[in-house]
Order: sequence, then structure tokens, then C-alpha cells
Amino acid sequence: MAVVTSLLRFSPSLSSCSIVNHVALIKKSGNTFSHLLFARRKKRHLQFRVLPLCTLLALGLMNVVAVSGNKLSDAPLSCDNSYTRDMATQCGAYKVQKPSFAVVPPGSCQFTEEWTSVALRKVEKVSADTKVFTFATPNTSKPLNLPTCACILAKGGEDSEGNHFVRPYTPISTNSMVGEFELMIKIYPDGNLSQHMDKMKVGDTMEFKHIKFNVKKQYPFGVRSVGMLVGGTGITPMIQALHAILGNEDDTTKVNILYGSQRSDQILCKEILDSWVRDHPDRLSVIHVMSNEPEGSDYKGEKGFITKELIKKHFDSPGSDTSIFVCGPPPMYNALCGPREEAEVTGVLGDIGYSSEEVSKF
Repeated sequence: MAVVTSLLRFSPSLSSCSIVNHVALIKKSGNTFSHLLFARRKKRHLQFRVLPLCTLLALGLMNVVAVSGNKLSDAPLSCDNSYTRDMATQCGAYKVQKPSFAVVPPGSCQFTEEWTSVALRKVEKVSADTKVFTFATPNTSKPLNLPTCACILAKGGEDSEGNHFVRPYTPISTNSMVGEFELMIKIYPDGNLSQHMDKMKVGDTMEFKHIKFNVKKQYPFGVRSVGMLVGGTGITPMIQALHAILGNEDDTTKVNILYGSQRSDQILCKEILDSWVRDHPDRLSVIHVMSNEPEGSDYKGEKGFITKELIKKHFDSPGSDTSIFVCGPPPMYNALCGPREEAEVTGVLGDIGYSSEEVSKF
């Protein structure tokens, strides 16, 4: 039996991830251990020193995880230990990646219409209520191969009657990631599945599947400009579209996003959007609209809801080689373009004059 120990230390004077210590037990004959190899990151350099095992035990800093076999496991270690989960997840703070062009045709996804169980590999904290969950793909030697803007169904947890919770999610990662995929999840107080995921530990499994209904607009989009009307978690399919547009050096499509959220401190994928706007100022603009911003906040942008005036101000007009993508909660569809399941365009977009060929309901 080999044993792996992961030790996390947090300094009050530094950011939560600035000091991460990885401790590996040195195996001796008879499975007895006397010292730990202690690695510390300090000023860009790794410093190693050997500490007596009894010292760490006395400090109560050890979390020992048994791994079968005679060598260290290749599986990623959990961020969870004796610390609270909120502190533990900070050991992996999510880092924004550049847009990545990795488009595949529909029908290539590793997940099929049958539920498949895969393991959670990593959890990274984005904000107080948002985390990125990295799962393995069924075949870890290949990318997920999800078509552009498509989603997958996740199943986990259960209600009092034993019924599993099922929700659609669109990864924020692309097919350039091999063997893994990333889901950015907002942990809602009353969100059954998100609450279940928040309690998961690395190594736990979740079931996923992919159905044809969840394949929407595909790249290339074939227009000069794209206007995106987004509400809350509806931003994730748009992130996929932006990966394709901004990640392709030969694509010159301009994108304008009207993004509705309740509060400025609850904007999902804000770090990604801010980074990409800075890197592509001539091709991407994001206008936030807060529906429930607290009085006295520092937010200076638009408030209320996405209106006809905002759409006409920031989007290209109908018939001007443009497409409108819509993704958000049902009331948003009803108000802006008509119910998601109906092809006809009504609501605000219909009043402005956009046709069903110009509007895609995600």
C-alpha cells in the first residue's frame, strides 16, 4: 500500500492560492514512515525540506489518502482535506484561458444518448458562489468532441422520492482539452443539482449524456455580426460560440452581447468576458444589465431589463448580415423572441423586424 498526503496551507498575508504545499510520504520497508518531503512555493522558487512526521501530526495538518498499488497514483488529488470545503476549493483558483478554436461536427461527442458515469477530477473556485468542475471524459485519450454551442445533460443527487436531478450544462472548455471538460456552475441556495455538485469530492462520479435536441447553431455562423441576448447561466453556450469566433484568426465576425444578471457581483463568466474584451476590443463588446442591483453599489452600467432600445442601440439592424443568439430563462425568451420551442419570432425581436432565419433560440 502506498500513501499520498496532500497538505494545504493558507497564509493570512497572501492570497488563498499563493502558498500550496504538496507533501509526499517517503515509503520505507514495512510500510513505516518517518519523514515527509515538504515543498513550499516562495517567490517563484520551490524550496524543499524534510520535516519529521510527528511534527506535522502534532500540528494537525495532515490528510492521508490511501491509494492502492506500489506506486503513487496518477489520479489527481482532491483539494478537500480537514479544512472546510470553501477553503479547500481555493487551492485551485480558475485561470481564464484564451479563446480556442476546436470545432467538430455534430455526432462526434463522447457522450451518447445513454447515461455514462465519469469522475470529478478537479474543483476550482471562481467566486463566492461559482466554481469550475473538471470531469474526465469517457475515453481520456480523446477530447469530449462536443459540437459548437451544444450542451450535455448531467444527472446526480435525488429527491425524497428517489428521483435524480437532471440539468443541461454547456462546458466552458473546448475540444482542445484532451481527456477532460470543464463546467462552470453557479451554486444556487435552492439549486438541487448544483448543491449536490458542491458537496462532491474529487474522485466522485456523475452521469452525463448528449442528445440531438441539444445541438443548436453550428459554426461557421456565416454572418458579419452576431448579437447575443443572454440571461444568467445562458452565457455558457455563448462562451462556446466566442471560442470558435475569436479563436479562429481568419474569422472577422463582430460580437455584441447584452447580458442580463441580477447583481453585478453575481455575473457568471465575468472574468472570461472581461479578459476577452481586453484582448479583442475591436471584435467583442459586452453590455451588462442588472435587474436587482443594490442601492449604493459601485456599478455604473445599465439597470432594469434588456429592452428594445438597448437592442436597437447595440445590435445591427434586421437584414444587415447579422444573427441574434438568445439564451436565458423562459421569461426572457417570452419577452424577447417568443417561447424557446417555437420557431416563430415574436416579442421584442419580432417587433423590431428580425426574422426566424436571423434568430437562434438556444
